[in-house]
Amino acid sequence: MATEIFNSKSLAVQAQKKILGKMASKSIAIALIDDTSSDVLDELYKTTKEYTQNKKEAEKIVKDLIKVVIKLGVLYRNNQFNKDEMELVEKFKKKVHQLAMTIVSFHQVDFTFDRNILSNLLNECRDLLHQIINQHLTAKSHGRINNVFNHFSNCEFLAALYNPFGSYKASLQKICNGVNKMLDDKNI
Repeated sequence: MATEIFNSKSLAVQAQKKILGKMASKSIAIALIDDTSSDVLDELYKTTKEYTQNKKEAEKIVKDLIKVVIKLGVLYRNNQFNKDEMELVEKFKKKVHQLAMTIVSFHQVDFTFDRNILSNLLNECRDLLHQIINQHLTAKSHGRINNVFNHFSNCEFLAALYNPFGSYKASLQKICNGVNKMLDDKNI
């Protein structure tokens, strides 16, 4: 008979992931994230809902985003990543920073937007995230990541979002203001 080792920290991390996964809603997100991030999420929801013409789908995409971020944070704060995974986490952080800078730059500098560049950056972030969480989260979490990134990296969505004459102009301004503030505050 194999000896099972009881690990309370591992059990606590599993419980946190499970509880936070079940509770991922806007009210929980507001309690766990700052106002700027909340404002950006609100605008992402609004643009997604308008683009998809589907409230449930928009809610699911944003809820999946919140769940993934919360679970990643739980794993990170509880030192659950090994050395190789930590190297991937650092690479992911740099890639997200590059993505944020690109999002803002494409908005601020006329005629620089390239949906393929933005889509590729989002897909690189997705791929790194899959590698980071591979040993820690379930296939369901991998599906959530795909759901989020498949939507936001969609070139047609990005083209609509960045259309200077489109209906998302005000939302894009708010998203970029928020992302810029997060960059200034070194939260990205």
